[in-house]
Amino acid sequence: MTTNTKSINLALQGGGAHGAFTWGVLDRVLEDGRLWIDAISGTSAGAMNAVVVADGLMRNGCEGARESLHRFWSEVSRAARFGPIQRAPIDMFMGNWSLDCSPGYIFLDFLTRVASPYELNPWKLNPLQDVLDKVVDFDLVRSCNKTKVFVSATNVETGRVKVFDRRGLTSDMVMASACLPHMFQAVEIDGVPYWDGGFMGNPVLFPFYDATDCRDVMIVQINPIERKGAPKTARDIMNRVNEITFNSSLLKELRSMDFVRRLVEQGKLDTKHYKQVNVHIVEAQNHLSQLGASSKMNSEWAFLRHLFEIGRGAADEWLDEHFDDIGERSTVDLREMFQGIGAVHQG
Repeated sequence: MTTNTKSINLALQGGGAHGAFTWGVLDRVLEDGRLWIDAISGTSAGAMNAVVVADGLMRNGCEGARESLHRFWSEVSRAARFGPIQRAPIDMFMGNWSLDCSPGYIFLDFLTRVASPYELNPWKLNPLQDVLDKVVDFDLVRSCNKTKVFVSATNVETGRVKVFDRRGLTSDMVMASACLPHMFQAVEIDGVPYWDGGFMGNPVLFPFYDATDCRDVMIVQINPIERKGAPKTARDIMNRVNEITFNSSLLKELRSMDFVRRLVEQGKLDTKHYKQVNVHIVEAQNHLSQLGASSKMNSEWAFLRHLFEIGRGAADEWLDEHFDDIGERSTVDLREMFQGIGAVHQG
């Protein structure tokens, strides 16, 4: 394997089963071996990928991380194999990965609109936590000296983001990061209830500033930022609202990065105290944007492997095109991304 020649911070978005795309990206980066992962920030499925990587790195370096990721996603699929939420026969025949026609999914969707998880699941059952505890040794994660890990959740009482670092990390904290409030009871940590971290950070980037000297952040983006046209159906409207909500905090942080960069370039900020961050994004929106939101609950092995291959391909293409840019420049033009945002409409 190639020796590490550059370092990078990884920011991993959440997105349910679509986190298998991130698995593919991570697998290709770890296989390549030229990048040292200085720190990882993850939310929801991104948080799970993050702790699985830390666990694997401690077991057997990059190859250990690849093996742990494969095992984790295999166990996720195995746990859901006989569950009530499965693709409808027509979708299987048509090659559609969504669950929109699944009787189990439709029934669950209806239940969560009329009853809370406190009524539907008073025993707090969550097979995903069983998978996480089976695959990840959190003692290894807490002692990990290979990379820094940050997991974000949303404080239900204050609405603020809470960042847990690896030194005290538990599976409950990771599950708090993935706690969708209409499906699961809030996860309590030290008496404080938490929901999914995506509401306030998907994922958070600010921990990188003080925790590492690395100036490069690679965001593995799952949720589409832009979609053309207005959604027309009730389901599509709700799906787009969720995408906008779970991208808003990331966009705010990216805009702040661009603002700081401008001030540094204008000589208005001291470079001893403020550093310019190079931003990179690995995504495959041409593939992921075609998948319905319900497919985020599809844990079929064939679908997870499909997403894995898309992720590997996206990472491979990115490394070929931009590896030399790491440490030198951003490969995302934030000013172009935010052009027009905040402008006052005249008329």
